[in-house]
Amino acid sequence: MKWLLYILLGYSLVPDSGLWPLHNISRKPLPEISIVVLGIAQDAGYPQAGCTKACCNAYWQGKERKKLVTCLALVDRSTNQFWLFDATPDIAAQLHTLQNYLPEKNNYSPAGIFLTHAHIGHYTGLMHLGREVMNATAIPVWAMPRMDSFLRNNGPWNQLVQLKNIRLMPLHNDSTVTLNNALTVTPFLVPHRDEYSETVGYKISSSNKKILFIPDINKWQQWNKNIAGEIQQCDVAFIDGTFYQSGELPGRNMSEIPHPFVEETMQLLDHLPITEKNKIRFIHFNHTNPLIKNKSTAKNAVKAKGYGVAEEGMVISL
Repeated sequence: MKWLLYILLGYSLVPDSGLWPLHNISRKPLPEISIVVLGIAQDAGYPQAGCTKACCNAYWQGKERKKLVTCLALVDRSTNQFWLFDATPDIAAQLHTLQNYLPEKNNYSPAGIFLTHAHIGHYTGLMHLGREVMNATAIPVWAMPRMDSFLRNNGPWNQLVQLKNIRLMPLHNDSTVTLNNALTVTPFLVPHRDEYSETVGYKISSSNKKILFIPDINKWQQWNKNIAGEIQQCDVAFIDGTFYQSGELPGRNMSEIPHPFVEETMQLLDHLPITEKNKIRFIHFNHTNPLIKNKSTAKNAVKAKGYGVAEEGMVISL
């Protein structure tokens, strides 16, 4: 039960997986290429505006810490470059935190940003690249066709394009983007509420490992791919854990909510061997989800079944 010892010591990880929590990065040499978890919350973050429930009151009472909106960074220390997966409302804090993982600090300009879709937690951080804040120069932003059109044809986002703060880069379903001789990124369509854009997940690949990132998706049965098969083809899978279970939102008919509940996902994947379950990191937690808390019975139960829970500061060696 070596992995249980890691949890007791404060490591939210499976041994030999190449993950380090933020508070330990000064004690271990960072990998040359890695994924860094910069946020784990649903679009509105934690605590959430207007929430007076016990879940958010725990923060105001000092019992829980703030959680940033879901974001991954792909870091290449050999070139001092990084790429963000989604531009969140918390991008200022996330860029600041990211300096701890770079060999040369004061590097706040991403080598690129890959957007998943046009919901508020996934693209609105682009505003910080504009002239009111960073006044960035031609940051590459990869976007699917509808996402590209949305940014080009709606203010204030089109101002970022017109002033050349960002440079929109085309993405196509299942078409791989080569970042350098070691890294590739492949988007793939997933079913979701697509009011303004498509929704994609990503496969992030090095010569050694493959990372799956699906922060938002409708029920797994609505996807034309098999999530169990996709997990078997990767090394680590960050997947939608927005809600833990049905009934989490009193007064709401949760059968109308498209996200797969964590309990549903675990039931669907229960047949997998423990080695496959160990690959999973649930992420993108709603403020009501007990997995967002520092400690909870639900989080312990998920880990006891062999699954992982994403934590800010996690590092995955690629």
